[in-house]
Amino acid sequence: MSTISANKLKTKGVSAIAEALTDAPEAAVSVRGNNRFVVMDIEHYHYLRECELAAALAESQADLDAGRFVEESVGAHLKRLAKIK
Repeated sequence: MSTISANKLKTKGVSAIAEALTDAPEAAVSVRGNNRFVVMDIEHYHYLRECELAAALAESQADLDAGRFVEESVGAHLKRLAKIK
């Protein structure tokens, strides 16, 4: 992953980000030598979000297949949630 210093980002602006993303889908922004942020192209961000959603769906489906769910009324659900707090 390429790195952009905060100073370079201040001086070059968005062009520093565009330059860093020519070789990789993500770039780290370093502040005082420590990586603090990650920037990426919006298409790559959307791809990662889709991956997260697909993983959540697969996890939910696995829970359903394994019987890890509860069928109950709204009132029973609220009572159960109140006990958890």
